Amino acid sequence: MSKIAIIGATGRAGSQLLEEALRRGHSVTAIARDTSKIGQRAGVVAKNVDALDPEALQAAVAGHDVVISAAHFSTLPASALIGPVKKAGVKRLLVVGGAGSLLLPDGTRVIDSAGFPEAYKAEAGAGAVFLENLRAEKELDWTFLSPSAEFVEGERTGKFRLGKDDLLVSAEGRSWITFADYAIALLDEVQTPKHSRQRFAVGY
Repeated sequence: MSKIAIIGATGRAGSQLLEEALRRGHSVTAIARDTSKIGQRAGVVAKNVDALDPEALQAAVAGHDVVISAAHFSTLPASALIGPVKKAGVKRLLVVGGAGSLLLPDGTRVIDSAGFPEAYKAEAGAGAVFLENLRAEKELDWTFLSPSAEFVEGERTGKFRLGKDDLLVSAEGRSWITFADYAIALLDEVQTPKHSRQRFAVGY
């Protein structure tokens, strides 16, 4: 059993990560600006924290085996996260990544493709920068898990594929993963690390 801190634990991805961690018997500290929706739950310590306050974030994650960040890249850049995690003495950082920096068959990035939604470009671009910052990090044992193009609500099947830097597309031509199955893949990585200092991808 690990002691896991989840930043952004009330969001769509973060809440599923919280559920999956509890299902596996881990001890979880749920970190968000407002954790009131989590309520009182066995195995969970909820902490209201502004993640952009470095001292508060450092104090919140200290003493954990793993930190998982499920925060939006546009609101919590790598520069605001890496320092407090390292100062807190936590060695492992796992990040809910984005699909925008994944590669298409022609070698170009998803974010650079024609028709990429304008509304998502700022967040996707921030995610690509976040990944580059991680790749330059020399001390932390980090992992960045990119979902598929569609990151959606849906059932927990436990059936999915893993990849590396390429966008995963199903036999039906759809690139997608549910938050629940994504959470399985990320918690598998917490328990059995196979992608240390790497990005990998998950999809159907």
